[in-house]
Amino acid sequence: MASNLVVARGGVEYVPPISLAFWRWSIVFLILLIFNYRALINKHQIIKKEFTKLFFLGSMGCGVCGAFPFLAGQTTTIVNMGIIYTSSPIFIILISLIFFKEKFTTLKFLGLVLCLLGVIIIITKADLDILLNLRFTIGDLWMLGAAIGWALYSIYLFYWKSNLSVFERFTLISLFGAISLFPFYLIEEIFLKSTEFNNNFLIWTFFAAISPGIIAFSLYSYAQKHLGATTTGFTLYLFTVYGAFYGIVLFNENLEIYHYVSTILVFLGIYMVKKKIKMKKFK
Repeated sequence: MASNLVVARGGVEYVPPISLAFWRWSIVFLILLIFNYRALINKHQIIKKEFTKLFFLGSMGCGVCGAFPFLAGQTTTIVNMGIIYTSSPIFIILISLIFFKEKFTTLKFLGLVLCLLGVIIIITKADLDILLNLRFTIGDLWMLGAAIGWALYSIYLFYWKSNLSVFERFTLISLFGAISLFPFYLIEEIFLKSTEFNNNFLIWTFFAAISPGIIAFSLYSYAQKHLGATTTGFTLYLFTVYGAFYGIVLFNENLEIYHYVSTILVFLGIYMVKKKIKMKKFK
């Protein structure tokens, strides 16, 4: 999932943001359709019954969360994007508490605090002045929308049970995600910036479709199936940790002591949440 930062930082230099999101999910749909079209044809009655839910999941998970980060990357920094996106697990917790009465334990709260602390350290480089001097732009609002959209996608992906398999459901979610983006893609293409269909377009759209697309979304769905929406949401804190290491490997950033400290805090926080799950199962 963190490889999406690479796309947001590098891909939008070559492909307009909404175009990148639209073609990304169109490619995901076409790839998955090759393996699932027979099953989907046989389950057309189920698809008809779940149409509204599938469209909502597609518009949130692939539409909002697909385009908003790319739009944000044009006017805000990776630092701000990281801070704002880590609010998504908090939105997941709040929505789960209000609408689904999900319990939030003390151990899970402590895990949340450790994760937040680890993320703040890695983003601010353990320098309080950086945190105090942050400036926010319109891109930050796009990122906040993405965080809320991901929270809604995560919660309803878990609570809306489906008679489709994970990959069958994901195939349709990617289709409806592309459909929800299509009108905005046309507006961008006609009035703002047209897409150049060259090698850079192919490299970035296929990378976005495979790594933070098919692989990341599929693994996230399987994790939710076993851990639930709130607990799986905590894995988003790894997003910032892995994003920092992507910066080190791909953008020649330095590995500092605060990277180690923040990584330990994030993993410890997630461990505390996971440990509670095991204790419940044992009882």
